[in-house]
Amino acid sequence: MNMRMLSRTAMRAGAVAICSAALCAMPMMAQGGGGGRGMDPDAQLASLTTALTLSADQQAKIKTILVADAAKMQALMTAQDPDMRTKMTTIRTDEHTAIKALLTADQATKYDAMPPAGRGGRRGGGGGAPGGGAPPAPPQ
Repeated sequence: MNMRMLSRTAMRAGAVAICSAALCAMPMMAQGGGGGRGMDPDAQLASLTTALTLSADQQAKIKTILVADAAKMQALMTAQDPDMRTKMTTIRTDEHTAIKALLTADQATKYDAMPPAGRGGRRGGGGGAPGGGAPPAPPQ
């Protein structure tokens, strides 16, 4: 009889643990963290404009870069490319370089100091593919 009670308690604790894990994962997936997706180009541009005080000309050029890269990443996700993670890292590195080239020296210093999430990139833990880790920092 004592073993039966212990078994029921263990099963209940296991059910609570599974339900808790599912409930904790839902907000992350709703925010895009579970799907490996970052911010949309408009949100990225708004974040960069606020942090770096971008001019209208810089905003227009950067938005073009962000939109193009978002389309490339979406195509990789749709195609379920087996090398998607590596290709997305390359896209993000090239994006970082292209954006930095449009910035003043002061803005570039601030941009380099920003974490990838602050630059509008991936959130921590999102990675380039579902379940992936954070991507490596772009080269300096």
